[in-house]
Amino acid sequence: MSNPVPDHAAILSAFWRVLAGSGWHGLTLRAVAAEAGLPLAELRRHFATPLHILTAHQRAVDAAVLEGTVDDLGSTPRDRLFDVLMRRLDALQPDRAGVVRLLRDLPRAPLLALWFAPRNAASMAWMLEAAGLDAAGPKGLLRVQGLVGVWLAALRAWEKDESEDLSATMAALDRALDQADRVARWFGMAPREAGVEAEPELEAAPDESPDEVI
Repeated sequence: MSNPVPDHAAILSAFWRVLAGSGWHGLTLRAVAAEAGLPLAELRRHFATPLHILTAHQRAVDAAVLEGTVDDLGSTPRDRLFDVLMRRLDALQPDRAGVVRLLRDLPRAPLLALWFAPRNAASMAWMLEAAGLDAAGPKGLLRVQGLVGVWLAALRAWEKDESEDLSATMAALDRALDQADRVARWFGMAPREAGVEAEPELEAAPDESPDEVI
């Protein structure tokens, strides 16, 4: 009888448990395979490197947010962005220990941070689309970069927030969205949608450095 095909979600969970204990610099695929209860060769059939596992996790988080999105164009763009990013953080919660460890290791892994940058921007483009905002064209690119800054601010707060209701994280996300909205209005680049308030363009990010991306 052939072995059952391993569940990718189980492999991803094993990856984060190993990373939580060893950190990025101590992580090995051998340890991930052992934690997942797989032969090393079987893990190799699914993921070639730790970076491939990170890519799979990011896509899974994107999918979880998109699958849970319900069109609500009667709400403001800002409210929709708040909802989308909080649901993204909710999707990270099951692997919180490993994700937080990676966030703390990133300042000592500049090449990994550079690797994350375009992938994080791609995820934020999907988050804009989930919120009913266009991520295409020059204006869309500016929105994406602004949302990256908002996401980093929320991640920093989430990293330190151990409350059950994530109240500090929600407050930080509110502030970041407010700041992005003010910048957009300052430059007169916050067009209105029919029936809703002025849209936060997010052309400029809060004052955050791009060293933390998940």
